[in-house]
Amino acid sequence: MTQARRDETRDRGVTLAIEAAGGVGPLARKLGISHPSVSGWSRIPAERVAAVEQATGIGRSHLRPDLFAAQVNGLGATVKAADDIAAARQREYMMLALLLSKPPRQKLLDELGAITGDPSPLGIAHIGLAEAALRATEATAGIEFFKLFVGVGRGELLPYASFYLTGFLNERPLARVREDMRLLGIARQQGVYEPEDHLASLFEVMAGIVGGEFPGGDNEASRFFIRHIKPWASRVFADLAIAESAGFYKAVAEVGRVWIEIETTALELS
Repeated sequence: MTQARRDETRDRGVTLAIEAAGGVGPLARKLGISHPSVSGWSRIPAERVAAVEQATGIGRSHLRPDLFAAQVNGLGATVKAADDIAAARQREYMMLALLLSKPPRQKLLDELGAITGDPSPLGIAHIGLAEAALRATEATAGIEFFKLFVGVGRGELLPYASFYLTGFLNERPLARVREDMRLLGIARQQGVYEPEDHLASLFEVMAGIVGGEFPGGDNEASRFFIRHIKPWASRVFADLAIAESAGFYKAVAEVGRVWIEIETTALELS
């Protein structure tokens, strides 16, 4: 495809971002992704809007007006749109929390099998997850979950902050998580005995903060991610990707790996 042809396929939001950054290459460098990824955009992927907004200074209502429409009322021009990025982040965290906390039921596998994706890294990971979900059954995924996370004695992985950061369970990282959860007004549910520094629990908290169910907003979400997830979560997904028992969960690992990378990049830009 020629440059002229590529320009014709880009919407105004992509063009504005590229011009503001000084070209495709500079924009790609600011976002920490490859030149071909940005060059291939026909419109800015939803999960990249916040990062592009930070990198270029262009408001999201101009980058993706289909998601963030500018409306006018009697008080003047205001951007009045549901924060689809926050909703997408909340869904991503909750999906990963569900998959890491218990064996997926057939209903969840069917829902995952219907996921579609775009050519972005996260979109491609979602497509891989959908294909893996269609191949799996509740029984096979359940056996896989048991071997990976439960086991006879212990599973292949121990996705706890204490273990990954100190080599032992129930250490200082767990105490820090409990303290921050207390400050956020979050209490352990009755009948749940898993230590709170399990990665699934931390993802549930992130989903609650991002979705506005817990206080603090974006600042608290950033703080919680940096303090409790960023230092070790990528290692869990790297280990999960090569775990002997992983089949369906290799696709989960890829989604998790890409998602942590996206969240980390967005935080660094902001």
